[in-house]
Amino acid sequence: MKSRSTNGGLVYSTDAGRMCPVCRQPVAKCVCKAAPQTKVPSDGVVRVSRETKGRAGKGVTLVKGVALDALALAALGKQLKTACGSGGTVKDGVIEVQGDHCDRVIEMLKAQGMVVKRAGG
Repeated sequence: MKSRSTNGGLVYSTDAGRMCPVCRQPVAKCVCKAAPQTKVPSDGVVRVSRETKGRAGKGVTLVKGVALDALALAALGKQLKTACGSGGTVKDGVIEVQGDHCDRVIEMLKAQGMVVKRAGG
């Protein structure tokens, strides 16, 4: 007996083409994309910190508490990574920039009119 994935099901239909795995509608008529993106709850203060835990001693700069939707957060993450000249990612509403770039990130966020605090020493 074959095991079935929990979110599996129809992926492609000869009638409609590609199907959305979430709402199971044709991609052209997908209702998932139309749903509003939820913002990360925030107290209005952006916190910038440096962390090495779980990264084999390599430091990353974390930016938490930015009250933006997922697309705007990804764009801000890209802007910060480009300005710092390093890589990184956006996970669960937290922007991670590889390396210790706290001061540069704080300056950039303040220039965009955000209230920024240095967190964690």
